Amino acid sequence: MNNAPETITFFERLLPLVVSGEKVITIRDESESYYVPGSIIKVYALETGKYYTDIEIISVDAISYNDISEYHAAQESMSLDTLKTLIREIYPTEKNLFVIHYRLVNDIKTN
Repeated sequence: MNNAPETITFFERLLPLVVSGEKVITIRDESESYYVPGSIIKVYALETGKYYTDIEIISVDAISYNDISEYHAAQESMSLDTLKTLIREIYPTEKNLFVIHYRLVNDIKTN
């Protein structure tokens, strides 16, 4: 039986970064850590439920809040201060988090 999630939501203000391919990770708590690498997930806006795109989950890795670095901030396409503030707004006391690395499925770019 497959209990892996088939959808994910992002704050609407972050969706342009997701759709453009600039934001390639999301940091979530344990309740959202059950994504399966290789699975295709539908992306929706948290506030409106509007569908945006599909992503493929590449990896899901545990991380502590204190280990979030400039590297993660770059992958989130924001400053480290902004990222850590945002995470604290969403997860005020959570120390153990998960980095979900993904790529756009419909990101067909010729090199």
